[in-house]
Amino acid sequence: MPLCVAFDCDGVLADSISSWKTIHDHFGTDSKDMLQQFMAGKMTDAEFMAADIALWKEVSPKIHRDDIFRAFSGCKLMKGAKEIVADLKAAGVHVAIVSAGVDIYVQSIAAMVKADDWIANGFEFDDDGWLLDEGVVRVPSMEKYTSIHKLLGILECPPERLVCVGDSSMDLSMYVDGSTFIGFNPQRDSAKKAFADAGIPVVNSNDLADLRPYLGL
Repeated sequence: MPLCVAFDCDGVLADSISSWKTIHDHFGTDSKDMLQQFMAGKMTDAEFMAADIALWKEVSPKIHRDDIFRAFSGCKLMKGAKEIVADLKAAGVHVAIVSAGVDIYVQSIAAMVKADDWIANGFEFDDDGWLLDEGVVRVPSMEKYTSIHKLLGILECPPERLVCVGDSSMDLSMYVDGSTFIGFNPQRDSAKKAFADAGIPVVNSNDLADLRPYLGL
């Protein structure tokens, strides 16, 4: 039985491909070209986030925190999310969410599943709730291990008792030596190839109950 399980949010606990894409869909914008540049290492997380915000502000120059909340109003949990988190916690496992997604969204998902801990990227707002131009990078997309190391240190958990669960190639950066990584329901070809190349177990299902054998439940 692991001592800690760290889940990605988008595409794992939350039934959405990307919380960033959800906001793009809300404003009718598209960041595919920028995503390719980012994946190729030509943009930093901070540059990518600022470019996203700039795209939204081209459509709607003033964006309030409430507008961001509204963008996420139709999002829902992945099947089995509440149950698997509840059973892990009942078994004494610390359940964390480590996400490069949007903090407003990840916080709501964490509250819905009653996760013990969460960290995500996000936004800055002025005193009246209006969105500023720069994002806040807490979880570098390609360096999620930085958050994992902090988590292990806080919990005094050896890597051998950590299991990470993700759906994308970027989530592989959650892996630290000695730990276990499980791929869950990868949708992108890049993720399927990355998981195959890494030789990790993959659960091809959109029901988190199918993770149970891998988590000692």
